[in-house]
Amino acid sequence: MTERLEMYRCNICGNLVQVILSGEGELVCCGQPMEHLNPNTSEEGAQEKHIPVYSKTENGVEILVGSTPHPMIDEHYIMFIESISEDRNRMKLQYLHPGEEPKMFLTEEYGRETALEFCNIHGLWEGKSD
Repeated sequence: MTERLEMYRCNICGNLVQVILSGEGELVCCGQPMEHLNPNTSEEGAQEKHIPVYSKTENGVEILVGSTPHPMIDEHYIMFIESISEDRNRMKLQYLHPGEEPKMFLTEEYGRETALEFCNIHGLWEGKSD
């Protein structure tokens, strides 16, 4: 069974799928079951920092990938950042490209939130707001 907002990846072609509505079936791509992605939450031993960090600003909330900004070069970059409300009823997604800053700005807050980010090399990572 899939759950709303879970992510799955095809290990053959690289398709990344996020579940919009929960269902009973198995997600399949390229003739094989897709891998359910569990976000990483520990950077122990990692050279680059990946955990999204929330910080309040005068105009809202900024989500920065890493306690020190993650590289954003063609070979290694953050592909997107997503912020999800604790009740999982609201989300915001921002795609990123090499050369851009690895951050997202929110003008609305929905209480406690979880940020997900996807690194093209190191996969899915998670950070939580205070």
